[in-house]
Amino acid sequence: MEIVTKIAPIILALIMLGLGFGLKLEDFGKVFKAPKDFFVGFVSQLIILPLVACLLIIIFKTPPEISIGVMIIAAAPGGVTSNILTKFADGDVALSISLTAVISLISIITVPLIIFNSANLLGITEISQNISMIGIALKMFLVVTVPVILGMILRKFAENFISSKVEIFNKLNIVLFIIFFIAAFYEERGNIISFIVQAGFIALILNIAMMAIAYYIAKTFASGIKQMKCIALECGLQNGTLALFVSTQIFGSDILYAIPTGAYALIMYITGFIFIYILRKSN
Repeated sequence: MEIVTKIAPIILALIMLGLGFGLKLEDFGKVFKAPKDFFVGFVSQLIILPLVACLLIIIFKTPPEISIGVMIIAAAPGGVTSNILTKFADGDVALSISLTAVISLISIITVPLIIFNSANLLGITEISQNISMIGIALKMFLVVTVPVILGMILRKFAENFISSKVEIFNKLNIVLFIIFFIAAFYEERGNIISFIVQAGFIALILNIAMMAIAYYIAKTFASGIKQMKCIALECGLQNGTLALFVSTQIFGSDILYAIPTGAYALIMYITGFIFIYILRKSN
């Protein structure tokens, strides 16, 4: 995974810069204007999703490498893709952007915390003793938080130009994401079938289960159908690039730990569009 290890920080930083271009300080203010909807999405993604992932690992008795990979993707925040598909599904885009922005910014704390604590809980000792939560948090700060803040600052000083190009930046982020995973799978093309067989099932179950659970949690506690769509998609579409970056930072070139990330990234687009189709048909 030499290519992936080298390009992961660059691609992720560019994607997060694009996320920053699409943000304004007012987007964070929306958290306080609709706190209940934000809180439902926040809890669903940061607490319920990792718990569901952990439960599935226990039920299916997955190998340690796959288990850690599943927890890495479960700990990752939603990506720009969730914002785009929420718009396509006629969901609450403002809520989606708020959830993506806030959870992405605090992911420098939550991602290492979830991964290391879940490893301890599951009795997995494969995580390198040379890697600390603080070390991962600092690296994530440089490639996640700094680019987002930089993007927001640049937008502040070039509002008219950047705001008119936000859609282009969003599409570029998807292209970068696709290029990244093509590079990852090309490098490991000889093993791709066995990867999907090993991790595809639990990734599929996690993805479908979490979108369904988040949808019904939102149906019970959120304010409307648009918010239900948003929260379900936000919990189903994870930032695969960030997850793969974290995997390479903790485990280096050991591809086994990145298997669930790759499998989930492939699956989530298919299930995401199917989910949107079902929602549109039911409406």
